[in-house]
Amino acid sequence: MTPQDKAVHFKSLHAKAFLMPNAWDAGSAKMLAGLGFQALATSSGAAAGVLGRKDGQLTRAEAIAHARAIVESVDIPVSADLENGFGHTPEDAAETIRQATAIGLAGGSIEDASGDAAKPLYDIGHATERVAAAVAAARASRYPFTLTARSENYLRGNPDLDDTIRRLQAFEKAGADVLFAPGLPDLATVRAVCAALSKPVNFMVGIKGKSFSVAELEAAGVKRISLATSLYRAAMKGARDAAQEVFEHGTFTYLDRL
Repeated sequence: MTPQDKAVHFKSLHAKAFLMPNAWDAGSAKMLAGLGFQALATSSGAAAGVLGRKDGQLTRAEAIAHARAIVESVDIPVSADLENGFGHTPEDAAETIRQATAIGLAGGSIEDASGDAAKPLYDIGHATERVAAAVAAARASRYPFTLTARSENYLRGNPDLDDTIRRLQAFEKAGADVLFAPGLPDLATVRAVCAALSKPVNFMVGIKGKSFSVAELEAAGVKRISLATSLYRAAMKGARDAAQEVFEHGTFTYLDRL
């Protein structure tokens, strides 16, 4: 598919609930596409982990290069976790979206986390200006890029449902195509968020005790389900368990599970 075809197809998927697993490199992207998934995402945490770093430690150039490798490895749409746009200004967010569209990503997300431990979230006004700038860059693309706007309250020590909804509604009004609040704690909260918005909502599976089935999420109103770093963590745990067996016992029974 061309980037145009991928982008159009990606938008159409949001008509009903669908799964969008997060690849961590080109090989995992090929594996996931081979299973039949219709779209993939990147994960900032997994991308950083591949380079031996913590989430939030990639540069824009590194994140775009990582996403490009995944885009070029599969013939299905890819949406990127673009963190806060790798800068604090609306222009930073817009420039990140421009670079995302240049490599053929079908979509990408911009969040309201500042990266400043003293003030982890942007004020709602500034956060909305950043989303609006990202939307403008998406609309200027050569194809219909899907812009996701994220409210990070529940991951940044401010589990305030009312404020989360206010932020997502402001982002929706600014033109975001998909809304996303990672870390929602229960299905009642998921239902409240979905009911307050008219655009599709993404739910992030990957937190123990705060992840629900596709059927439950679809009934709550969710249109897109991503998996964050969970597949990467599952793969790394499998590798660690196998290596630990070899190191501690000198046996290779893990081969029987391959």
